[in-house]
Amino acid sequence: MTDVVDSDELLRRIQRARACAAQEERAWRARGERLGREGPKDPAEARDAEIRTVAYGVVLRVLDEILTPGKHADTAVKGSAD
Repeated sequence: MTDVVDSDELLRRIQRARACAAQEERAWRARGERLGREGPKDPAEARDAEIRTVAYGVVLRVLDEILTPGKHADTAVKGSAD
């Protein structure tokens, strides 16, 4: 990690990371929904899908905040009041 990158390259890398996280979140959400429809064959697998969906959602929110500051400001305030 000794490469020096300019701000445009850094922005592109963050955007690619966000796109990857969004794709993973969708995939895990779909997997969790499929497991929910099929019934509780393996509760640990369904729980894993749920955890990963939430984790990728958090990563998306962080990357969104880096790319567009303030985008989730309203939901962050509402979420902390609960």
